[in-house]
Amino acid sequence: MKKIIKFIFCLALFTACEDAIDIDQVGRITTDVAFQNLQDLQDGLIGVYTKYDLVQDIAHSSTFTDELSVGFISGGQRVDDYQFILDATSLPAFTFWQRSYEEINEGTRLILAAESIPLKDGEQEEYNNILGQVHALRAYSHFKLLSYYSTDLTDDNALGVIAVDFVPLISDTFPRNTNAEVFSLIETDLQKAESLLQEQSSVTFISKDFITALRARMATYRGQYGLAGTYAQQLLDRYPIASREQYINMFLDSGNAEIIFKLERTRGDEFDRAGNGVSNMASQSRAGAKFAFTNETINGGPFFEIGRSLFNLLDEDDIRFNVNVGPESIISPDYQNAADFENEDILLVYKYPRSETQPLMNDLKVFRSSEMLLILAEVAADGDNINGAANSTASYIKQLRDARFTTEQPLPSYANQTEAFAAILNERRIELAFEGHRFHDLKRLGTRANQGVLRDPLDCNVVGVNGACSLPATDHRFTLPIPQAELIANPGLREQQNPGY
Repeated sequence: MKKIIKFIFCLALFTACEDAIDIDQVGRITTDVAFQNLQDLQDGLIGVYTKYDLVQDIAHSSTFTDELSVGFISGGQRVDDYQFILDATSLPAFTFWQRSYEEINEGTRLILAAESIPLKDGEQEEYNNILGQVHALRAYSHFKLLSYYSTDLTDDNALGVIAVDFVPLISDTFPRNTNAEVFSLIETDLQKAESLLQEQSSVTFISKDFITALRARMATYRGQYGLAGTYAQQLLDRYPIASREQYINMFLDSGNAEIIFKLERTRGDEFDRAGNGVSNMASQSRAGAKFAFTNETINGGPFFEIGRSLFNLLDEDDIRFNVNVGPESIISPDYQNAADFENEDILLVYKYPRSETQPLMNDLKVFRSSEMLLILAEVAADGDNINGAANSTASYIKQLRDARFTTEQPLPSYANQTEAFAAILNERRIELAFEGHRFHDLKRLGTRANQGVLRDPLDCNVVGVNGACSLPATDHRFTLPIPQAELIANPGLREQQNPGY
């Protein structure tokens, strides 16, 4: 029984571990056979990239928070997430844990395999570039784990996750490391990556700019605003904010303005799936398939729609309205008094309409310069530089709005820090809608902005939702529980389960 339990642990935390028993299986492909030259290593790198996805983040963040409302043809898709039902057996708890450690394991195996590959003349630079990308991806996966499973990234002593830079044995079990210990491993990987990588060559492959963007986001989440501002400004100097036309092209995948890094999606790849079978949050699919069954139109099966509280923040003169709201939407001018709200007010999600003529499929934007600009706004707010025409929260938000609206926008003014942080949260809610940020933003900034999940009352009272309307940012469910599968396999973690579960 002991071996069985430890094998379950291996599957939950390290999905590509050694076999449960020491048998040299017939036909088994070992690392030294799979990777014999630089081309094999390049193929392995592509394999690592295929482990990375954002649709699960998009699905959970948009459903659990206030970005969505239940669609008029909903069949109960993701209703638990919508009702804030979350425990150690829930799909989000297992999904982010399992997927992230699978990414880490695949990357580590490639790093170890590279040690035995003989290089020919002229291959060292490409070899270094491959390894640099894998180290950076492993750092990204560890940070994602921290963002979901650590209660407070600003506290280095708080429990983080299990830091892994090796392939574990089945007999291995580990406690959680502290945030400081995990961030130390992340920084080691980033330093290694930075020493190996060349300059930016493509927004679909890891570069030094990816490292800078990851450091900017990490520093922001940790409350290290001095570092965050430095990194964010470096990227803004290289990646100007997109114009209105460029903004549309960016989300139609016909332009890369302001994109620092994205995950490319194409027809026929392993993510090219739609239909009822992929509507849950865990499955790989086209991004738009987390909101509709077949396409982006009103007849395409929209089982989720834009939440009214988010829609009410949008302005028709703002290009983000066009990008987020489907042109076939039915917008009730007096929705609060509509006789049949569900059918008279249908707000279609349009962030992922189609690419390569494939409905609901678009590239996934991981880092954009608009996020960096909003980081600067946050840096200014933390330093109480909330008003003024330059280097202030107000000025940075105006700069973004000027790029998104048809006309120059007025300089806002905020009464205090709380109001400034609320403005930042609202601007991030619009700019980064349906990109997987809202869940983390409320967790880390909600108390400073006096803002939590707040749906429109009419979005809370549809059949099957049980009035789930609001959730304060202090709620324990903004930190995911260690999944039950991991607790069974690694019982020592039971004493390290997150509060509230």
